[in-house]
Amino acid sequence: MAVLLVVVANTINIGADIGAIAAAAQLLININFVILTLGFTALILILEIFTTYQVYSRILKWLALALLAYPITVFMVHQPWSTIISATLLPHVELNFDFFFIITGILGTTISPYMFFWQASQEVEEEKTQHLISRYGRPNIGPKFIKNLRIDNFTGMVFSEIATWSIIVVAATVLHQNGITNVASATDAAKALEPLVQTFPNAGFLSKLIFAVGIIGLGLLGIPVLSGSAAYALSEALNMKQGLNLKLKKAHGFYGVITIATLIGLMINFIGIDPIKALVFTAVFNGVAAVPLIFLIARIARNKKIMGEYRSGWLSNTVVWITFAIMLASAVAMFYTLARG
Repeated sequence: MAVLLVVVANTINIGADIGAIAAAAQLLININFVILTLGFTALILILEIFTTYQVYSRILKWLALALLAYPITVFMVHQPWSTIISATLLPHVELNFDFFFIITGILGTTISPYMFFWQASQEVEEEKTQHLISRYGRPNIGPKFIKNLRIDNFTGMVFSEIATWSIIVVAATVLHQNGITNVASATDAAKALEPLVQTFPNAGFLSKLIFAVGIIGLGLLGIPVLSGSAAYALSEALNMKQGLNLKLKKAHGFYGVITIATLIGLMINFIGIDPIKALVFTAVFNGVAAVPLIFLIARIARNKKIMGEYRSGWLSNTVVWITFAIMLASAVAMFYTLARG
């Protein structure tokens, strides 16, 4: 059931991302939406299936630089810093469906179920590339590898939260301040950026360029992660060979899941769903799906029979259970306020 939740959530998310990057690309080039979605889908599948893990991971790392657009934008815009700091430390809470719907979505897009599978699987891929897998298929890792893994996770999470906070601040001060409270399309969001660059020549085009580069870069980063994590989860559950380090002929099932999930996601764009709104709904779906998965992770991480000497310590275990409680409370509150009407 946990794997099924991830596969469904990821497939919907893939569709939303494909639609979003195509819509963003249309801001720059006058090409039919269908052609753009087909082109981006083909590009992503070719890179994910036919390039080596070392090459593809390098591409994804460079695409991650697109996240810098948000912290940079925070300092480009005149900000009411006293209000922002106050709201960051003392958040405003409303006891209604709209509030809990968005909060569940924020949690779901930050602590996404697909990352649980993707992160773990990528550590295994790294072990393979560093030849840390023994002849019996077991990991041959030492304290240094574990220390580096923890540093990698910690720094990754810190920068992820800085980017998330920056996105929220930019949306509040740029979109809302310019009267954009209902983003129905990529064009709506791009228009709100125009005041940022109004002193530059061709300000309208520049704002579209900034928005499009961010959306396309993160879409090209996110879609292979979504399809890849679904493939890892399903392949492990069904005991199939998996790994981006394997050639297509040695992992038909693994690459088959990637292809099918991506193509179904592509087809979602042709049933009249707005890609921007779809991104919000998939984030909420992820926020709900993450709850049982975090529960499983917390139980497994503390199990000495499974984890041995590497089982979770009291600090990380406490943080995981606090995260579980917060996400569970948000999801329950959302459904409760929805039922109350």
